[in-house]
Amino acid sequence: MKKIVVINGPNLNLTGTREPEIYGAETLDEINEYITSEAALLETEVVFFQSNIEGEIIDRLQQAGREADGVIINPGGYSHTSVAILDAVNSIPIPVVEVHLSNIHAREDFRQTSVTARGAYGLISGFGKHGYVLALHALKEIIS
Repeated sequence: MKKIVVINGPNLNLTGTREPEIYGAETLDEINEYITSEAALLETEVVFFQSNIEGEIIDRLQQAGREADGVIINPGGYSHTSVAILDAVNSIPIPVVEVHLSNIHAREDFRQTSVTARGAYGLISGFGKHGYVLALHALKEIIS
């Protein structure tokens, strides 16, 4: 069975209450349940991690590179600034797909560029929780 690590960055723990008109009304736990049910249909194991701390996200990416077949990452606000997370994505030997709940290209100018996506296999933005499942399907194809 393939293993995918889902990493969520800063403030995603507040999903459902933080700007629901942008990020949706479902909590991160509800989104994770949705991903888990879709992963079961693909016979894929998913493991979830969330942190507001850049170094913890980097540590989890490095760990995933040793134990998983792929990563889905929503770096949140770090997407626009973190060369360190980009370096971690580039340092692991497994594919990474970046996901954003909102369409970052329809947002403020500073949100329209993702530094971290430069290292990702692909970027999915604007489909809410469904973006994670799209990424799951993409990774399943890539790693098969």
